[in-house]
Amino acid sequence: MESTEEPVELVERVAALDLGKAGLVACVRVPHEDKPGRRRQEIREYATLSRSLLELADWLRCERVELVAMEATSSYWKPVFYLLEAEGFTCWLLNARHVKNVPGRPKTDKLDAVWLAKVAERGMCSPSLVHPKPIRQLRDLTRYRRSLVRERTREKQRCEKLLEDAQIKLSSVISDIFGVSGRAMLEAMIAGQRDPATLARMARGSMRSKIAALQEALTGHFEDHHGFLAARMLQRVDALSADIEAVGARIEAVIAPFGRHVQRLDEITGVGVIAAEELIAEIGVDMTRFPTAAHLVSWAKFAPIDKNSAGKKHGGATGKGNPWLGATLGEIVVGVSRTDTFLGERYRRLARRRGKNRAIVAVGNSVLTIVWHLLANPDARYQDLGSDFHQSKINARRRERDLVRQLEHLTGKTVVLPASVKI
Repeated sequence: MESTEEPVELVERVAALDLGKAGLVACVRVPHEDKPGRRRQEIREYATLSRSLLELADWLRCERVELVAMEATSSYWKPVFYLLEAEGFTCWLLNARHVKNVPGRPKTDKLDAVWLAKVAERGMCSPSLVHPKPIRQLRDLTRYRRSLVRERTREKQRCEKLLEDAQIKLSSVISDIFGVSGRAMLEAMIAGQRDPATLARMARGSMRSKIAALQEALTGHFEDHHGFLAARMLQRVDALSADIEAVGARIEAVIAPFGRHVQRLDEITGVGVIAAEELIAEIGVDMTRFPTAAHLVSWAKFAPIDKNSAGKKHGGATGKGNPWLGATLGEIVVGVSRTDTFLGERYRRLARRRGKNRAIVAVGNSVLTIVWHLLANPDARYQDLGSDFHQSKINARRRERDLVRQLEHLTGKTVVLPASVKI
């Protein structure tokens, strides 16, 4: 029997907050003054307005609270967390799944606050990652830019569906109907031009070779009704494009202190400036929060969960991680999959054996590992291993034996390779 010595209370003076939109319940647990080894707790309710939160901070300061814990409830935790953090308190944001109350017990706001305080004081939970203010502001900007890009894409798709409704097959001939040629044709149709030949002659550059196909694609029944809707859609696209440029300019100003980090991440194959900005906004630049690259990959949910039960290994999904970080990594992997590089070849090898989805997760894992090393070590630089890296590591004789063994297993016969076909 192994004896363990674990302290009953790791935090002497702790506070826990059960948050809501309009109010919160605070529970403070401190050592009892008259009874050694016993605890004293007090529960109070406060509104979530600034004045009430400052009163809460004064009470916590009078009780000499060392740690303030709260659940990540919607976005209601943010003003409370930021204000108490600014007042000098050590704040922990906890995942609700990690501090779930015991089932079968009554559940009220006060009981939840007491349970959270007990969990925090005994060290039975770990805090979630909350970035410093500069990274949080950068993250707000990058996420808003991505939201604007998505909305602009949806508006373009609506316009394409509108053209299909009018029997205008422009997208079958032009890859981007919002390019120079496509935009000129759209604006002419909105202005009242209906002649397919005239519209087709508005093609520019390489599109001039497709005038005959364009004339066929522009033959339809585009009416004033379609023109009215198309005009509104183009205005929306232009407005969103202007907003995206404005947000992009703001991001460049905010990310200026992290310019050297952006340059190092930009060296990775498939990672451009925009992707580097989004990576920094989501994971930050302080890699001391992640002891190893594996910790970062696990936090981002780009590593499969190990599930073993009764001596059997069950396939585990990666879990639900940060969707914004996942979208950025997905775009990076899609871009790198078309390159003749180590990461590109790694994607193709895995996609052939395990499928595209697993390949995306595996290569995303590799990208995050590279990002961690570049941010953790200022002297580190990215160097591509080359697309032939895996092939160069294969032992020819061992590969020959494996193939012969597979053939013997399939055919049930002894296989002997002539010298002329030796690998």
